[in-house]
Amino acid sequence: MSDVEREPAELHCGASDRDQHAPKVDVLSARDVPLGGPRAMTVRRTLPQRARTLIGAWCFVDHYGPDDVTDTGGMDVAPHPHTGLQTVSWLFSGEIEHRDSMGSHALVRPGELNLMTGGYGISHSEVSTTRTTILHGVQLWVALPEEHRHTGRDFQHYVPSPVRVDGAEVRVFLGTLAGGTSPVRTFTPLLGAEIILEPCSTTTLAIDTGFEYGLLVDHGEVCIAGTILRPAELGYLGTGSDTLTLANETDNDARVVLLGGTPFEEQIVMWWNFIGRSHEDIVEAREAWQSASDRFGKVDGYDGDRLPAPALPNATIAPRKNPTRP
Repeated sequence: MSDVEREPAELHCGASDRDQHAPKVDVLSARDVPLGGPRAMTVRRTLPQRARTLIGAWCFVDHYGPDDVTDTGGMDVAPHPHTGLQTVSWLFSGEIEHRDSMGSHALVRPGELNLMTGGYGISHSEVSTTRTTILHGVQLWVALPEEHRHTGRDFQHYVPSPVRVDGAEVRVFLGTLAGGTSPVRTFTPLLGAEIILEPCSTTTLAIDTGFEYGLLVDHGEVCIAGTILRPAELGYLGTGSDTLTLANETDNDARVVLLGGTPFEEQIVMWWNFIGRSHEDIVEAREAWQSASDRFGKVDGYDGDRLPAPALPNATIAPRKNPTRP
């Protein structure tokens, strides 16, 4: 296929191609994945994949919507378990009802963080409310380090205030950026922020040189270090940069989610909703869920059965870490 535009626009896009010091950006494309349950909603998943397992301790990035729930049915994820991770829910539009085995009953709303810790074991359900017309957001997971992966259940809610910088509005839901700091507890150094870029704007942010970063584009086209990122693409940058420049050269707003953290050096095993360190960890967690043990507790108030665990693969599930970057 060829570009048939007679006079295609030139994109200057951040760093010049001649700038040998510009950081390298790896572009990770999304794949469509049906969310669990009989009324599965399709999401776009950019992490994990073969090219990259983690960005910092971020190990899972699902991006969904905007979905008209009258057509798609919205979100209805029955009670299901988690181990060895924290879940981060962040919405752009719509509303989701969260229930968990701690007894938490909360609503996920746009611009409000819900973070659930499932160390040794927790279970929860997620259902879009009847007030929702358009459902749109991200669901993210954070791997817990070995010393904390059996920590107790927890649930935190936080509403970050928007921070204005030149050409952008920033909401920091985890970590620190652009003068905004989240009080929410994590177990490794992390950053999570929604950034809305004004039309025809360039924004430069001071960042931590010890962090690696992932930039997920929700809508618009954004230039970073000489690379154009389009909707649903995730751009990866390694450590070593002290600033990050984002350029929106279009006539409309662009929205991105910036994720970052110190490199997570531990190997992990991810299968279904469990994170462990060995195949045996996964087998034990699955058996505990299937036998309705106290490890995951019970979710009250959901109208329906809980999700059964899928069958284990015939092969041993091997630990994995990020491939070596050339």
